[in-house]
Amino acid sequence: MRSRKKLLALAIAAAPAWIAQGAMAQEADATKPEVQTGAIEEVVVVARLKSAAENVVFERMEHEAVTDLLSAELIGRIGDSTVATALRRVPGVTLVDDKFIYVRGLGERYSSSLLNGATVPSPDLTRSVLPLDIFPTSIVESLSVQKGYSVDMPAAFGGGSVDIRTKSIPEEFVLNVEVGTSHNTETSGSGLSYDGGGDDWWGTDDGTRELPGRVRRALDDFQGDIGTANILNFLRRQDASNTLDDAEMVNRELAKAFNRDLNIYEDDVGENFEGEVNVGNRFYLDNGMEIGFLAGGSYDHGFDTVNTIDRDFVDPSERFGKREESTRSVNITGNVGLGLRVNEEQEISTTTLFLRNTDDVAAIRDFHNDNRPLSSGQGTRTYDIRYEEREMLVNQIKGRHVWGDETRDLLGLEWVHEKLPFLDQLKFDWYYSDSEVTNDIPNEVSVVALTSNDPVTDRVLTSNVQLSSSMAQYRFTDLEDDVESYGGSVSLPVFLGDFDIELTGGWDYVRKTRTYKQLDFGIGTTSGSASSITDQELDVLFGDGNIDNDELGFGLIVSPSTARSYLAAMTNDSVFFKGDVTWRDTWRMIAGARYEEYIQVAIPWQPLNYTTGQISMDPEELARGVFTDDQVYPSLSLIYMANDFWAETFQLRFGYSETVVRPDLREVSDASYRDPITDFLVFGNPDVVPSDITNYDVRAEWFFGNGDSFTVSLFYKDIDNPIEYFETAGGDNLIASEIVNAESAEMQGVEVEWLKELSFMGDFFYPFFVAGNVTFLDHELVAGDNADAPTNPTRGLSGASDYVANIQLGFDSDDGKHAATLVYNVFGERLFTAGRLGSPDTEEQPFHSLDLTYSYYLNDNFTVKAKLKNLLNEEVSLEQGGVTVYEEEKGMEGSLSVQWQF
Repeated sequence: MRSRKKLLALAIAAAPAWIAQGAMAQEADATKPEVQTGAIEEVVVVARLKSAAENVVFERMEHEAVTDLLSAELIGRIGDSTVATALRRVPGVTLVDDKFIYVRGLGERYSSSLLNGATVPSPDLTRSVLPLDIFPTSIVESLSVQKGYSVDMPAAFGGGSVDIRTKSIPEEFVLNVEVGTSHNTETSGSGLSYDGGGDDWWGTDDGTRELPGRVRRALDDFQGDIGTANILNFLRRQDASNTLDDAEMVNRELAKAFNRDLNIYEDDVGENFEGEVNVGNRFYLDNGMEIGFLAGGSYDHGFDTVNTIDRDFVDPSERFGKREESTRSVNITGNVGLGLRVNEEQEISTTTLFLRNTDDVAAIRDFHNDNRPLSSGQGTRTYDIRYEEREMLVNQIKGRHVWGDETRDLLGLEWVHEKLPFLDQLKFDWYYSDSEVTNDIPNEVSVVALTSNDPVTDRVLTSNVQLSSSMAQYRFTDLEDDVESYGGSVSLPVFLGDFDIELTGGWDYVRKTRTYKQLDFGIGTTSGSASSITDQELDVLFGDGNIDNDELGFGLIVSPSTARSYLAAMTNDSVFFKGDVTWRDTWRMIAGARYEEYIQVAIPWQPLNYTTGQISMDPEELARGVFTDDQVYPSLSLIYMANDFWAETFQLRFGYSETVVRPDLREVSDASYRDPITDFLVFGNPDVVPSDITNYDVRAEWFFGNGDSFTVSLFYKDIDNPIEYFETAGGDNLIASEIVNAESAEMQGVEVEWLKELSFMGDFFYPFFVAGNVTFLDHELVAGDNADAPTNPTRGLSGASDYVANIQLGFDSDDGKHAATLVYNVFGERLFTAGRLGSPDTEEQPFHSLDLTYSYYLNDNFTVKAKLKNLLNEEVSLEQGGVTVYEEEKGMEGSLSVQWQF
């Protein structure tokens, strides 16, 4: 709006983005009499960094709610490779499981993620939350973390909302090529592997692991039951002379159709490799129109080995496990953007994004439990193979249209303005997004063996696969998640004396469908005659010779999978309205409300139930899987703007809003299911209700003329009926949890953020700057009567730390050829799992992360970048009752890359 232009111009002059500090130092150096060689290259770098800084601070100040932003330049400077790791640099944001973010101490269910402002599907197998590790930072133009609610975004808002903005059309021709390699100290040139498929280098299975077509046809032929008794029943319908031997032979042939090359072995691995190419251009036509494109692709192949130790807190020296896990990862990204700009008032752009993220895991775990403690000289070993291929395809189109002078001249409609002058600068924004995610996990295999061990050193002396009907457990998982969303908004500016007013109304629609299918099989035998062969290599043990041997009794079964497969759908239809009023460049108030009509359905699916129906038609059971919610969600922001209040530019914000967090997908169904990630038995709850949240925010921002900045934010959240998982009775040594509404939760905190150049300490420190942020959080959850015997009825929120800190020390050389950043990140102790029946809570311990990035700009075209991560060689650890019950070695990582750009 017109009245904020002067203030924003002052703010841009005091751009607080960390990336701009080197540019400001270099500009000051320009006053020195010496003329540096390579001055032209320096000007190019300065212009690029300052432009990015201006965009960041402009949007941050212009936004109606408390918002933090990360630009691509800052992300590149720090060296984070995924969106998930980059976001932990934002004040009050922590990273959990290397994929989910916690904003202001609230878990992943309280944070939403958007792609270019639109809802997209999730590849998570049981939740709709979007794991952010699937997005490489190479596609990112900026990341926005909105911590204060505004009515133009979904009301499912707790800690904050992340918007991933992909790269836009360049102003001129660009061509970038980058290649790099990396190494982790935990991967010493070798790791666990197995014989996979021929296309594994491309992150896709060539059919080696897929459910055999012969087995799929047999499931249809035998109505979902391929046990020998049922096969015999079907065979005798065709020919009464068929015998049990004939049925067993059919069953064994089906078992032989599975991939049984299951040996896990040590193998040499090469260094990690990554490559990226981007090309784009903008064409300026004679009629004033502009068209452009940006296309890019990247390939990343890596190999990592992780060693973990888990212990029982009651007797950690007797009951513990050691796991070695090697993961071969392939990440492929492709993106294409097109843009048409008719004039300053009319533009349309499209984005197509393809992501493939594949993890190929081989693991061996040796452990001791109650029945086989270390002192007994007995243990258990598991062999695990898991190949997970996740793909995302997104197609988006959006437009921006303004009813202004250029548009009226183009269309010859000046007469409309004469009759309806109040419509001047009427703006219409719209978008459409269609996206699909698939998650394919074929041939996930687990084999359990009993071991004899040295009771002192724990060295494995012998290993024999445990006899059972599922000696080799096979799981095939398919997930498909589709999301269609569209919406728009209309804004009309109104000028009344000292008041600048903008009235906005809009709508959004989201439709989501999800199909999750899981099939479990087992190959094995319970015959005592097979005891003599259980020490064989796995490919021999499950080879044709043993399966064909009638005396050994091998066979194939379909394992029970009660309520594991499911179908789900969701629609969210919403409208919103808000008014934005500014008075004399000093006070600004934004007030609005959003109405949402939300419907969610989740029903169990039995894909192998050919007799009574794969989906229950019981009206009561179907009704228990339906969840509806409709409500109005208001927001109010008040902003005070001033110049020369302890700084050249000052802004003070107050925010109030009411939002909601709803139960996820299957959580409203009373069916139980096994979480495929945690292996917990999870009980849904049809009585769970949404969590209503009341949010309060205060933020003061100072931007200084020399580029320094200082920000203080205060926030308070009151959560009614918070949705939480609580441990409950599981039986059979299973860990079980139930989704319930706790009684209440509240949190309050303060965020402090700063940027300070260090030239005041002397000429030597002129190229240096320090930036950072610290968050302090106080939080409490009251479990209430719905929780099942929690050890602590009042405790902190899961995953919330009492403090989080990010500190950056930056260096930019006078000649613009060298840049370095030392980055420190730490989070305080946080609750991992809450105890039950007197068992202590499990707490994740602080992790001190120290990373160093160095860039050398040879000239305008070539850049060399080196990164060192986890310089302190920290480990992930969990403590329960004063005992370290989990340790994970992360290792130190080094990488080197070279970039050429035209």
